[in-house]
Amino acid sequence: MDFTKNVGMLLLGIWLIVSGVVALVPAVYFNGLGAIMAILAVLAGIFILLRK
Repeated sequence: MDFTKNVGMLLLGIWLIVSGVVALVPAVYFNGLGAIMAILAVLAGIFILLRK
């Protein structure tokens, strides 16, 4: 399986997993997680729009 074929979907998958884990296990939350999640979301959106 080639994970680099669609980087946008890979980043989206990572974002979904991290947001789910943070919702289920609040102890995982740390300062700066919101910024990391926002950056992941923006990058995923850009790569999906570019179809990369």
